[in-house]
Amino acid sequence: MYSDKKNILQLVALLKAHGVTKVVLCPGSRNAPIVHTLTGDPDFTCYSVTDERSAGFFANGLALHGGQPAAVCCTSGTALLNLHPAVAEAFYQNIPLVVISADRPAAWIGQMDGQTLPQPGAFNALVKKSVNLPEVKTDEDEWYCNRLVNEALLALNHHGKGPVHINVPISEPLFQFTVEQLPEVRVITRYQGLNIYDRDYNGLIDRMNKYNKRMVIVGQMNLIYLFEKKYSKLLYKQFAWFTEHLGNQTIPGIPLKNFDAALYAMTDEMKEKMTPELVITYGGHIVSKRMKKYLRQHPPKEHWHVSLDGEVVDLFQGALTTVIEMDPFEFLEKIAFLLDNRTPEYPRMWENYCKSLPAPELAYSEMSAIGALINSLPVHCALHLANSSAVRYAQLYTVPDTVEVCCNRGTSGIEGSLSTAVGYAAASQKLNFMVIGDLSFFYDMNALWNNHFGANLRILLLNNGGGEIFHTLPGLDMSGTSHRFVTAVHKTSARGWAEERGFLYLKAEDESQLDEAMKTFTQPELLTQPVLLEVFTNKNKDARILKDYYHKLKQE
Repeated sequence: MYSDKKNILQLVALLKAHGVTKVVLCPGSRNAPIVHTLTGDPDFTCYSVTDERSAGFFANGLALHGGQPAAVCCTSGTALLNLHPAVAEAFYQNIPLVVISADRPAAWIGQMDGQTLPQPGAFNALVKKSVNLPEVKTDEDEWYCNRLVNEALLALNHHGKGPVHINVPISEPLFQFTVEQLPEVRVITRYQGLNIYDRDYNGLIDRMNKYNKRMVIVGQMNLIYLFEKKYSKLLYKQFAWFTEHLGNQTIPGIPLKNFDAALYAMTDEMKEKMTPELVITYGGHIVSKRMKKYLRQHPPKEHWHVSLDGEVVDLFQGALTTVIEMDPFEFLEKIAFLLDNRTPEYPRMWENYCKSLPAPELAYSEMSAIGALINSLPVHCALHLANSSAVRYAQLYTVPDTVEVCCNRGTSGIEGSLSTAVGYAAASQKLNFMVIGDLSFFYDMNALWNNHFGANLRILLLNNGGGEIFHTLPGLDMSGTSHRFVTAVHKTSARGWAEERGFLYLKAEDESQLDEAMKTFTQPELLTQPVLLEVFTNKNKDARILKDYYHKLKQE
């Protein structure tokens, strides 16, 4: 029988799955549940060594013989610190050593309880990865625990071998051994390129070919990659391809971009029908909360993430099975000739559904102002989207593929969007259009407090007197006093600052004024000065128009 502690069960099951089956065990009470679970499984070879100083080096010796990782497990307190010399040796000799330390709950560290000290991160720069497991009480805790253990064990052999540290807080009661078998756990595998010298990837290709419902989602990519026709022809028909404007031109064909609206309009039955079996992701952040929520609630059988850094990014909460560390375009061109020669129906299902959605026809609002700009953009220009509503509402419209799209989605904050656009425009020969909300603009208005911008900068400022997007958040009741604090209500205009900084200032307060101002704002020729167009709307009306649009989508 095994311990009933779910973090221990995840740890032991994953040690076995990753091939870490030689374990040196040191005595103690806090680590007794781990020791009991390890020794109760016949797949582990366990060695008892009393002195942790010796035990660590003993484990190094096990790992050196044959090159497979070995583990050492100790109790809480100074027992862990006695492993330090062996960990240092493992780090500088590139030995794959797993240090497993039992710990008291965090609430008792520094409270004069016995055998306690801050254990997470104890080895600092001398380990390749250090993780502190949660005590599992919810499904999310268990997912997080599983991910952390996978990350630590994958680090043992990532870009060279070395030690890792897994700290395991364990609350009392300690000695409840009521579980009959280890759980089936999600195992994450990393391929360092599709290279037979790293690991055989034939099984990966076989798994890919057995799936009929395959989806590729491309996150933010600040580049253009044009696939040769020989690759595009083979790849495009095999997958449902999704990206947002921030993905730019990085797909072998025409992607589906209105999937956020499509997911909103879908019935539960349709969502089940459209659930993919395999999702492949590459690129950076995905804006759509609906897509992330959809794939967390309707998880694929597998999620593969392709990136040059090889980091574990489990965006869909438990679906990640494979990390492929290589250039995503090289990956796609490699698999193009390895795909079965058939045309699955799944991509067409998504394409037909997305094409059936009506284009938005919205009354005067900040959404319609964004649409007016996008529909009038010059052929070759850069479009900068601020965070919050601007980047989301732009997704309602079709941006020409000749337009570069940029946005600060690394952390998705409102600060710095304008400064980034100004810096980009200073180095660019194109016209640069910035779409920004009022709070983002006034927060970053010192972006214009320099002399490094020119006539190629044009700013569309959406001013509805506060944070309109908060009005659309489901479940947020802003009645009473909270409203003005949450939405930061204001009555500020950018006119004085814009004119002081040398901008041509335009403003619109209704649809006819917007149409007239947009003619000047989007003309492809350079003017003698930069331009700021301030569009004033009513935030309550904006929110109502957006809700009516989505309601109409549902009905149709």
